[in-house]
Amino acid sequence: MTDFAHKVLVMTDTHITKEGRKIIGLDPMVRFKAALDHAISHHPDAACLVITGDLTHHGIKDQYQRLKAVLDEVPIPVHLTLGNHDFRAQFLATFPDAAVDPNGFVQSVVDVGDHRLILLDTHDPTVQPHHGGNICDLRLNWLKAQLEGQPKGSCVLMMHHPPFETGFPGMDAIGLSNRDALNKIIADSPAVAMSISGHVHRIIWGIAGGKPSANLKSTCHQMPLELKDDDSSVAIDEPGSYAILLLGKDGVVLTNEDVGLDSYVAKDPDSS
Repeated sequence: MTDFAHKVLVMTDTHITKEGRKIIGLDPMVRFKAALDHAISHHPDAACLVITGDLTHHGIKDQYQRLKAVLDEVPIPVHLTLGNHDFRAQFLATFPDAAVDPNGFVQSVVDVGDHRLILLDTHDPTVQPHHGGNICDLRLNWLKAQLEGQPKGSCVLMMHHPPFETGFPGMDAIGLSNRDALNKIIADSPAVAMSISGHVHRIIWGIAGGKPSANLKSTCHQMPLELKDDDSSVAIDEPGSYAILLLGKDGVVLTNEDVGLDSYVAKDPDSS
């Protein structure tokens, strides 16, 4: 039997809107609740839920309030960080108990057994072009401090903007502006096992700082597999999704669950 001591649910890009407002004909709240209900019902033993940014679509008060009302009912601890669609002041006004670092960034450490989840705040409204991400020196120095002295392969970095180029031109144009600085920290720290991000709304595997890096789908709408289009706003109605991070003594494993495909669960008796 595989020895994974702990399980963490990971979601991203919930994009909660005003009540009744849809994105490409989809209601982000309906999709989010479907993903959340599926995750909690199938994995009630999860240690916590992490959501890596773009919590809301416009970063305004009523959208955060709608999200908070749902998260307040979640029976396991919930940990949040921000993306490019968020606004730090509005978020903190609605989530005053959210963990922040000493400089007020929405960054935190979540220790789960022998592993450490490090949530990074990549939100920076001053970055051009708009919607790009940045992790300033204050945030990078905080990260170094959290990694120092941690056992080899014990830390998972979780953020919104991917720390690697994804091959999607429109999304890479609004990617993490200083990924090289982050990747040097990852490369220099034996504590880092992998990094996890969102932003692109697509399952993508890459390498960041010489370590595995995973980009996750949204709980709502996805990015079409279009590797030539410079438009970062294109979207497609594919199932919402969440991930399950398994933490074990021999390493970490990340797997994905698309929601709404339960009709495929029946096993073919003739299959091997």
